[in-house]
This record gives sequence, C-alpha cells and structure tokens, in this order.
Amino acid sequence: MTIQMNIQGLDYNTQREKLILPEYGREIQNMVDHAVSLPTKQERQLCAETIVAIMDRMYPQNRENADYKQKLWDHLAIMSDFKLDIDWPYNVEQAKRMATKPQPMDYPMTRIPVRHYGKMLFEIFEQLKQMEPGEERDHLVRLAANQMKRNLYQWSHGSCDDEKVASDLARFTDGKIQIDLDSFRFEKMEARERDRKRSNKKK
Repeated sequence: MTIQMNIQGLDYNTQREKLILPEYGREIQNMVDHAVSLPTKQERQLCAETIVAIMDRMYPQNRENADYKQKLWDHLAIMSDFKLDIDWPYNVEQAKRMATKPQPMDYPMTRIPVRHYGKMLFEIFEQLKQMEPGEERDHLVRLAANQMKRNLYQWSHGSCDDEKVASDLARFTDGKIQIDLDSFRFEKMEARERDRKRSNKKK
C-alpha cells in the first residue's frame, strides 16, 4: 500500500510560518503536516515511515551515528509538534523535553550568559546537572549538543566548531557533562546549509 502525498503550494514565501527544523526544508515540514491530518492511523503510520525514509536519504553521512534512527524519529515528532498519532518505534520523550517551551525557571533570562543558546537549552543544562549517568542522560546530551551547534551557526557567531560546543556544555553544566570529541559524533547537516549560503553569496 502506498500513500499519495499530493502536497500543493510548496512555496518559499519568507512571510510563511517559521520552520521548526529549517535543515529539512519546507517540503518535509508540509509532508509532516499532511501526515498529521490523515484520517486513519494506518495512513499516518505509512506516511510517517515514508517521511523518515526521505529524511534518511537527505543526510546519509549521519548513518554511522549510534542513535541515528532515534534522531530521525525525534525530529519527526518535533516537526509534528507531537501531534502525530502513530506507533512510534522509539521513545520520543527526550525530544519532547528538548522542544517543549520551557516553564518559568530559576535561571532568569537576565542571568543567561550566552543568549544565543536561549532559555530552553539552559533549562536542559540544569536538568543534566541533576541526572545520573546512563542512556537517558546520554540521549539528552546528544540532543542538547546538536541543538547548541545549530544555534551557534544560526546566530552567525563565526564559530560552530565541535570544541566550542563541548567547552560550553561542560561550562554550563558545571563540568558534569564532558564530551569526548574522539568518540562523540555531531550531526553534519550544518555543512550543507553553510555551503548553500556561500554559494548564494557568490551569485
């Protein structure tokens, strides 16, 4: 059984709603919105699997990461605003923590030393300080580190290198989280966006 995703009007008007995960583009976001709107769970499930397969082909270089499949489904959940009613093959609760608008916390905005990371990440830093070592913490560390790298790039601070992210993560978790850059693998999707911007500047 195949799902026909006749998504029309895939325009790139800058006035349209901001993309949740810009690295996947508006077409993928529209596919996700379409999947959410499908009337039956079977249709939604098949559509979701199709979307994840497309996302997989977009960034094949990340397949070497241990949690690669988990990450794709996390991103699908985030783009659907967790409204996609399917049988998720992975637990997306950590992704929900990453994407949920933070509640008022004990870390006022005026005290955030690096604003480009934002309140959400600083709340996660506080959470990581309290977590015991284990798979759950490791997964949240990966989500946080990759989001930090995306934020650094999007805010155009000139450097979004791995060492900067590792240093900041250790700093803002009071040394509790230490990334081993010899084994930790970041997502590589930023490179495609960087090359695209450079290409546009040359035109």
